[in-house]
Amino acid sequence: MVNSGPGRPKEFCSQRCRQWDWVSRQRATELALSENELVMTRDELDKLKDQIYVLHCALQDVRTDLASPRQTKETLQEMLGWLMDAAEPIASASLTPAIRP
Repeated sequence: MVNSGPGRPKEFCSQRCRQWDWVSRQRATELALSENELVMTRDELDKLKDQIYVLHCALQDVRTDLASPRQTKETLQEMLGWLMDAAEPIASASLTPAIRP
């Protein structure tokens, strides 16, 4: 964070971020989690695994297609589109805590 004046540098961008950090540290202590452990729901894990599988399949398809001789501009565009469509859900995935009541 950028220091906006005298005193110690700002560690969090907002009070909300500071609060989330405190809540997550408290919950990690309650669950006896180490610094390197993560908690996520089964649905979130399954969704991430599915997205990775789709990307893996797209990569395999493109590798296979590129092995054939002389690709046209159109087929290369299709391959790139397929890869981008498969990668987008992973690239836009959010790893921020969900707000729960």
